[in-house]
Amino acid sequence: MKIPGLVISTAILSVFLNSCEKKSENQTGELKLWYQKPAAIWEEALPVGNGRLGGMVFGNPVNERIQLNEESLWAGSKINNNNKDALKILPYLQKALFAGRYKDALKLANDNFLGTPPEIRSYQPLGDLYIDYKWDGEPKGYKRELDLNTGIASTFFTVNGSSFRQDVIASSPDNIIIIHIKSSGEGLINASFKLSREKDALVKAIDNSTLQMRGQIIDSDDPKSGPGGEHMRFAAEMRISADGATNSEGGILQVTNAKEITLHLTAATDYNINLLDYDRSIEPAEVCKDILNKTEKIPFSVLLKNHLNEYQKIFNRVSLAFGTDSLASVPVDERLAKIKGGGEDNGLIALYFQYGRYLLMCSSRFPAKLPANLQGIWNKDMKAPWNSDFHTNINLQMNYWPAEVCNLSETAVPLISFIEKLTVPGAVTAKEMYGTKGWVFHHLTDPFGRTGVADGVWGITPMDGSWMTFPVYEHYLFTGDTAFLRNEAYPLMKGSAQFVLGFLVESPQGYLVTNPSHSPENNFRDLKTGEVSALTYAATTDIEVVNALLDNCIVASGILGTDREFADSLRSVKKRLPTVKINSKGVIQEWIDDYEETEPGHRHMSHLLGLYPLDQFTPATPELFKAAEATIERRLSFGGGHTGWSRAWIVSLYARLQNGEKAYQNLSALLGKSTLPNLFDTHPPFQIDGNFGGTAGIAEMLIQSHGGIIRLLPAIPLRWKEGNVKGLCARGGFKIDMKWNNGKLSEAKVLSEKGTKSSLIYNGITQIISLKAGESKIYRF
Repeated sequence: MKIPGLVISTAILSVFLNSCEKKSENQTGELKLWYQKPAAIWEEALPVGNGRLGGMVFGNPVNERIQLNEESLWAGSKINNNNKDALKILPYLQKALFAGRYKDALKLANDNFLGTPPEIRSYQPLGDLYIDYKWDGEPKGYKRELDLNTGIASTFFTVNGSSFRQDVIASSPDNIIIIHIKSSGEGLINASFKLSREKDALVKAIDNSTLQMRGQIIDSDDPKSGPGGEHMRFAAEMRISADGATNSEGGILQVTNAKEITLHLTAATDYNINLLDYDRSIEPAEVCKDILNKTEKIPFSVLLKNHLNEYQKIFNRVSLAFGTDSLASVPVDERLAKIKGGGEDNGLIALYFQYGRYLLMCSSRFPAKLPANLQGIWNKDMKAPWNSDFHTNINLQMNYWPAEVCNLSETAVPLISFIEKLTVPGAVTAKEMYGTKGWVFHHLTDPFGRTGVADGVWGITPMDGSWMTFPVYEHYLFTGDTAFLRNEAYPLMKGSAQFVLGFLVESPQGYLVTNPSHSPENNFRDLKTGEVSALTYAATTDIEVVNALLDNCIVASGILGTDREFADSLRSVKKRLPTVKINSKGVIQEWIDDYEETEPGHRHMSHLLGLYPLDQFTPATPELFKAAEATIERRLSFGGGHTGWSRAWIVSLYARLQNGEKAYQNLSALLGKSTLPNLFDTHPPFQIDGNFGGTAGIAEMLIQSHGGIIRLLPAIPLRWKEGNVKGLCARGGFKIDMKWNNGKLSEAKVLSEKGTKSSLIYNGITQIISLKAGESKIYRF
């Protein structure tokens, strides 16, 4: 099938192809992950994504594989998993915890609080696209790359003197994945194309240039995860255009004697986020057909232009360099190996920073409806690790740490929308399990809106919903959008605060406390009884979360001039909360009492939320600030930071302590110990939160903004002697560019988008920002 406009002569495509042809080495400063051999395993493949559709490109010049995902393709179904016995047992559980009867509390919690059912099902892959090339010689001169400047994954090679190039583009504006294959010499392309899925789907050729996949997830009955049945429906469609002959045979498309081939691929499910459920009025195959009907006759040059205009407008907002990248001509896997061997590579750190921004764009921008999950949108397994779920006791929060500061504010929109939807079942959970107003959810959820307790007693974390309000409020703090605060953020925050007010109970010491409470996934030993427990009351992380939530509501109420009585009630409650304590070891006490740690090197450091991402431990609270540093040192001395996301968190924690050397050491450890060949983070296995946490950590080393103060280069290590960064954001609606030489800031350009007053601090020197909205100024130090 030939489509008008396939033979391309437009200026934009000519410039693009000429500039991106295979080169013997990368030019200095290019933002490319490049390799000299195809991916042998999934963790070496290169990711593309448009927010909704994802692909992992292996780059094999003979037997190519592109593994595919669609963000909403999940097993399972909508279930109210609230344990109906929880509310009547709650007073007994609270009493047992106050009395230190942990065995009794554990039994009560296991029998009466775990979800019914207690588990969710997994995010699943869409399938795979296989391209089998038929060459009359051996491919040579091989190279593959992911160009972050264009968002395109490309493969280059030659056969018998002719050059070939394959580009894979996940287009947001056109809502498709494009595969473009082109010969630049006399050689012709002969290839077959096949879509496949492990189960629950059928693929057929509609005609000589179209493949269609139709499927429906069939779940088996499982008492742990819910009833089986015919659940989510899905479809995919791929259309090929070529200047050669096309035909189909046995569900496989074949192209012969072509100089140029273009594939358009899309997918859909019958998921409806407004229902948090599948919607049988949606026909996935018809959705796919409608999308491809719109793009079918658009020339590749126009599709490419659409993609680049949208992608680069977002990605190019921020740049970062630490001088000249002298190792840009070395493949990324070799550069990473040198870091794993103890070497240094500032250029790779800058690339890693931008890669994190790229991954967030690819997994959480329009047309995405769901936030980035534990693996972003990239998953090859029918039963993914941790189901690739939305884990809300650090992981989902960490996914969005770079969103605002790294100038990707729109990527927070799917997250905020999803949380708003969760407040509906969350209100049912608050009422049925705790007898309160407002809304709540616990340590994980899925697209069907599970808000009851999942997995085990470690899932009894009622403050996780409150914790998830922080990125919502951050969106306001960075943008200054009062309409958003009034219509979206504040109502959501108020609902969480209403839950907190109803959930707090008086402790034997006279405090208002959370009970039950849990420091995420960690246990302690009560030396008085010798008992080990996960459950307690008023874990330190809860104290920090409740304080921050109530503070945010009070400030927002003042800004909006509303709910003064409600704000006053929050002030009264704050006076009765327990304080954060420093224990006998000189560290931040993790629980309400000075219990013994059963795992002092635990991966979670939730009692340090007050240091980062919150701003409760600062130089203005010197004892807590010092104890926070001692807490990190103690965790590390017992083997902490052994997972990728945990190490990434430590980077930001040290950055907040303004300790650039320790932040750099842990950033190097993140790359050296917890990074896969394609620069994905590994827990192990792959988890994307460490990528986002690492990017946020680098940003935190460069800029911090709290309480009307913007700190420039607060944690710059000696190894970053020179550099420049453009486009980072600060709270209050500021965009910051900086240059530094010999470890000293030379100038900072500040753009004020809201006309907010603030202060700049660098190396103990303060300058006042007093700019009108839209005005910028260069500050020198």
